[in-house]
Amino acid sequence: MEIPENIQQQLNQFQQLQQQAQAVTMQVQNVEVQIQETEKALDELKKTDDSTEVFKQAGNLLIKVEYAEALAETEDKLETLELRKQTMSRQEERVMKKLEEMQATIQAAMNGMGQ
Repeated sequence: MEIPENIQQQLNQFQQLQQQAQAVTMQVQNVEVQIQETEKALDELKKTDDSTEVFKQAGNLLIKVEYAEALAETEDKLETLELRKQTMSRQEERVMKKLEEMQATIQAAMNGMGQ
């Protein structure tokens, strides 16, 4: 039995959406790892006092920075990463919902063909 062209197009769109969902999921996981690393750095920074020498990485170099500056930058970075994760998680939810809807539509069309 040959699959009609409109269903074939829907299947192609479904596959593209699956790839998009995988990419978004990987991005969310990547941001989660960055959040964990930033939280760990922030915890370590908070264990020290403001007289401690602090360095930040700039490419292949370590540059000495003021404690307060390093603390503020790390807190800002964490906040930015958490916002990015929220945005990407919402995008992931939308893509997954659309995938479910497309799957139901394609299954209905395929079941209709078999009858």
